[in-house]
Amino acid sequence: MEEPVIYDENQIDDNRVVKDLIAGTCGGVAQVLSGQPFDTTKVRLQSAPEGRYSGAMDVVKQIMKNEGFKGFYKGTLTPLIGVGACVSIQFSVNEYMKRMFGAQNISLGLKDTRLSSWQFYQCGAAAGFANGFLASPIEQIRIRLQVQTADNKLFNGPIDCIKKMYGAGGIQGIYRGIMPTLVRESHGMGMYFLTFEALVKREMALKDCQRKDIPGWKLCMYGAGAGYGMWTTAYPIDVIKSKMQTDSIFPAERKYKNSFDCAKQILRDQGVKGFFRGFGPTMLRAAPVNACTFYAFELACRAMG
Repeated sequence: MEEPVIYDENQIDDNRVVKDLIAGTCGGVAQVLSGQPFDTTKVRLQSAPEGRYSGAMDVVKQIMKNEGFKGFYKGTLTPLIGVGACVSIQFSVNEYMKRMFGAQNISLGLKDTRLSSWQFYQCGAAAGFANGFLASPIEQIRIRLQVQTADNKLFNGPIDCIKKMYGAGGIQGIYRGIMPTLVRESHGMGMYFLTFEALVKREMALKDCQRKDIPGWKLCMYGAGAGYGMWTTAYPIDVIKSKMQTDSIFPAERKYKNSFDCAKQILRDQGVKGFFRGFGPTMLRAAPVNACTFYAFELACRAMG
């Protein structure tokens, strides 16, 4: 009689949640340091007026010419702290949900208790939704600092940005763009973790090995695939979010009433292609950044046992 496949990953470690948080923070730091130049290029393309830049390379040239290499790392302090926390939440919630579904499959007496693709998606979606409430204000601060230039400087750092946003719009100003952020994070993280976990699951089945036995270069490849899985399905909503979060901080001067109005104006003024501005640098960023993120997370988990 064929033996059942039992899901037992991380089932008996009382410190697993703490370890997941620490490993997630490591992944977040790796993500920011490797991805900030790509992200700055993407955000400037997304939020700039029509005709300001001819493409991604034009953005790079103008940043280098006017601001130097450090211009790519404007607003890095906020995401370095904040994204570390965000990725920590993403990974820890995803791991918790995986354990929950694993226990559920065992309790149902399934022959193969490994998680299904739909369960992996739900794990990621829950992680993204939980993270969205923290990611929204952090990303808004980062984006506002990224897009300002020397001749159009409104904020003197992240703290000043928070003060001015709150002064102009209250807590709603701080959470400008929260709805598209939650949609992007929920679906995007669902696809993100589904892609990575499905590839890991396939590798373990094909090679009859444990997760810790998968070589680092394959983890990097799977992480790159996860990045593509997320951005190819969630990019248009990210454009809407960026537009909302680079609109005026003063309610009376805002161009967009809400997310739907923003989408209508993008479609009217730029057509469908307007929802894919900055897509090139984002896809270039997706492979190295998410390879670094997952590799750092997995290595940290292995180091802590």
